[in-house]
Amino acid sequence: MADSLAAKDSNNYEMVLTNPPFGKKSSVTIFNEDGEESREALAVLRDDFWATTSNKQLNFVQHVVSLLKMNGRAAVVVPDNVLFEGGAGETIRRKLLHSYDVHTLLRLPTGVFYAQGVKANVLFFDRKPASETPWTKSLWIYDLRTNKHFTLKTNSLQREDLDDFVSGFHTDNRFDRVDSERFRCFPYDDLLKRDKLSLDIAWLRDESLEDTDNLQSALDQFALIAADLARGKDR
Repeated sequence: MADSLAAKDSNNYEMVLTNPPFGKKSSVTIFNEDGEESREALAVLRDDFWATTSNKQLNFVQHVVSLLKMNGRAAVVVPDNVLFEGGAGETIRRKLLHSYDVHTLLRLPTGVFYAQGVKANVLFFDRKPASETPWTKSLWIYDLRTNKHFTLKTNSLQREDLDDFVSGFHTDNRFDRVDSERFRCFPYDDLLKRDKLSLDIAWLRDESLEDTDNLQSALDQFALIAADLARGKDR
C-alpha cells in the first residue's frame, strides 16, 4: 500500500501527498477452499485514465489526478521512469502539463527511498478548470541529487537538507522564485521540444563522472606504458 495523506472534500481531495508503490507487476493471490494458492494478473478498467499501461507508477499518477478537487494540490513521489518513459508515459506527461499546473519537480538523492540506487523525485501539480491553453507555464526543477550522497541508515536525509528548497519554493507566490545553482526554471515551450517530452533534466556537473574520466585517462596512460614496455622486450 502507498503511504498517503489527503484532506478530503466531498468526493475529491484538496491535497494529496503520496508515495506510490515502485515496480511494474500487479497480481492477486487467490486461495481456494482447500487452501491452495494461485496468482492471477490484476486488470482494472479505468475510463477516467488518459492512457492504458501496466506501469504502476504511471497509473498511480493518473489515479491521483482523478482524486483532486478543483484547485486541489498534489505532491507525488515518482521514480525517474515516470519522467522519461515513452508511449503511455509521454501521453500522460503531455496531458498533465496541459490540463494541470505542473509547477515544481524535486530531484531527490539516489537511494533515499526503498533501496540504494533507486532514483526518485517529488512532482508537484495543481488541478485547474478545462482550458484550451496549457495551464503549465513553466516547470521549476530543484536538483537535490547531483553531488549529494545520502544513505537510508548511516547518512539519512534530514529536514535541514531541504531548507534551501523550502525557502525557494515560495508557497504563497511562486512568482517570487529566482534561479539558483540548484533551482532552475524551464518554460513550457522548451519542455515540448524535448524528446518524448522528457522531464528528466539535469544541468549540474556530476563530480563522480569527473572521477570516472580521470580513472579512464589513467588507464589509457598505463596501457600506453605497457605497450612501450612490451615493444622494448621484443627488441
